[in-house]
Amino acid sequence: MKVIIIGAGEVGFHIASHLARENKDVVVVDTNPETLRRVSDNLDVQVLQGSGSSPVVLEEAGIQSAEIMLAVTNSDEANLVACLAADVISPATKKLARIRNADYDGYHETFREKAPHIDTVINPDTEVVKTILGMMKVPGAVDVGEFADGRIKFVGIYLDDRSPLNGVELVDLPSRLEGMRLLIAAIMRDEELIIPRGKDQLRAGDLVYFITESDQLEPTLQALGKQEAPIKRVLIIGGGRIGYRLASLLEDEPISCKIIEKDPAKCDKLAERLNKAVVLHGDGSDQGLLAEENVGDMDAVVTLTNDEETNILASLLARRMGIRKCITRISKFSYFPLMTTIGIEQVVSPRLSAINGILQHVRRGKVLSAMSIKGEQAEILEAVAMETSAIVAKPLRNVGVPKGALVAAVMRQDHIIIPSGETVIAPDDRIIIVARREVIAQVEKILAVKLEFF
Repeated sequence: MKVIIIGAGEVGFHIASHLARENKDVVVVDTNPETLRRVSDNLDVQVLQGSGSSPVVLEEAGIQSAEIMLAVTNSDEANLVACLAADVISPATKKLARIRNADYDGYHETFREKAPHIDTVINPDTEVVKTILGMMKVPGAVDVGEFADGRIKFVGIYLDDRSPLNGVELVDLPSRLEGMRLLIAAIMRDEELIIPRGKDQLRAGDLVYFITESDQLEPTLQALGKQEAPIKRVLIIGGGRIGYRLASLLEDEPISCKIIEKDPAKCDKLAERLNKAVVLHGDGSDQGLLAEENVGDMDAVVTLTNDEETNILASLLARRMGIRKCITRISKFSYFPLMTTIGIEQVVSPRLSAINGILQHVRRGKVLSAMSIKGEQAEILEAVAMETSAIVAKPLRNVGVPKGALVAAVMRQDHIIIPSGETVIAPDDRIIIVARREVIAQVEKILAVKLEFF
């Protein structure tokens, strides 16, 4: 598979990194020689300096032989023009555009239906807000994903020493859970991701990823020792695009909301557009202001400024003042491994949301959604089993699922199956697979349609 990536920023770099590890043919295009140097020095991909909206540059990059083009620069307009130019030269190439401006929100479907030069629009701000809302609704959640139209929940939580499952082997879980259907899909321990087997043991301090049916989520969390009162009061620090989107959605929830924003002009706009939220002008990392606003009485603080250091400081201050849930926006991927060390567990990233949105479109097979697991060591994929793919019509133990991958759930019509080695996948089943990044290419092979030659 050949993929052309327009934009060598954080999103472009990390998408290229993902695909290069899977031995895909990747070309990265950018106007900035410094960002291209970072790509060429660290990744085994081709780089090309120039504008991705230039037909000449696109032809030089090999657009006519590319299956996919990803336009992920920081400019919405440049991404749209790049897709238009690519469509003129190579209509068969699938084109994805990263678009963040809220002014385009109402036109995403129009772009897809009436502008044939764009196949998919990715809005990372919208996706990150969904992630934040998911974390708010799931006590202790570090990662939250939904699959099978919301029927299946994928949740990551830290296990503490008070959990009744601390020290339990996975093979003994059914007897401990009294009939609840729960599958431990992955364990992050000491920054190393484990795809577990029956004899693996849960330990305090593990980041445990589990899959359960949505209607079983609450009792499952109770069994894992995670019980919290629902969130009623939220403080948002940062009133930019993401802060505004989150506050506007919270107006439809039984949740009171305050926003602290440093820019007085943004405060005026927020006050005009929001009906219920209280808008405050000030610095969200000012301990005096937080104390004055009784931040200790809040149920959750979400730090969403464009400055990571401010977000980290404000979250640490809020934790010190007694807030039980702090959700912190981080953009630099190099910061992620440090967050747990300093006491920040719930982290969101618009860039990671963009990567998750894009990954599903570069996977072979009929992949409906994809999600990177913390640290980008693995992915969870939701795919439709195709009639001629290798995964159907035989017991899973005979399919050749690679070591480091796990078929975690199957949805057949309206019935959800937690599979065993004897489970047989049928055509059109929806399957949820967790896989370490080094075996993604092998997973793609068993999902892809087999070609028959006569």
